[in-house]
Amino acid sequence: MKSANASIIAGIVLISAGVLLLLDLLNVIESAAYVPMLIFAAIGAVFLSLFIRSPENWWAAIPGSVFLGLAAVIVASQFTDGGAGASFLFLFMAAGFAAVYLRQRGNWWAVIPSGVMLTLAVIVTLPQDLQGMPVAAVLFLGMAATFGVLSQVPVPDAGPAGRMKWPLIPAAVLGVLGVIFALQSTALLIAADILVLTFMILAGVGLLVYAYRALHGGHGKAHG
Repeated sequence: MKSANASIIAGIVLISAGVLLLLDLLNVIESAAYVPMLIFAAIGAVFLSLFIRSPENWWAAIPGSVFLGLAAVIVASQFTDGGAGASFLFLFMAAGFAAVYLRQRGNWWAVIPSGVMLTLAVIVTLPQDLQGMPVAAVLFLGMAATFGVLSQVPVPDAGPAGRMKWPLIPAAVLGVLGVIFALQSTALLIAADILVLTFMILAGVGLLVYAYRALHGGHGKAHG
């Protein structure tokens, strides 16, 4: 059965690659970007089939999500910029680690890298003017949310409640750090706005003083 599935996937890949190369040869499309995408998607499909076939193959969700994510990045890069396209890789990896936990609840550790990948997917989509402390705020708050979720997920052999309590400690520490970075970044933005508005007010006052002196200076000369 395994060899048959592998043969089917390999056959589909060969046919699709051949069609793309033929269309490229006939100048119908440019297949250079689509052949790697097809190869990554096929490899990801192989690991995905292994994951679906048996609960013991929970590990296959990790490499499968990586290859499918790379295929998604190649497709997305044709329509979006680099940051938005790269986020697809982290989104697929987050889904892969989440699938590891959902397949076997004993793999609670997979919730942590899943949350990290999801946080990185958000970070790479942030605009350039939000670099620095806002990125740190998103990173720490995302990690805090990850450990917060981990404290609520059902885990076998985790006590009477079936949930772990220790993740609340790093969640609280990371949450405080995230709030501090968020407040600092907000304070910097407010300080910059205050400086700009103060400059505008002082410039306006300077123009009024200049106009007042010009008017009164002109009247004084006229009387003289």
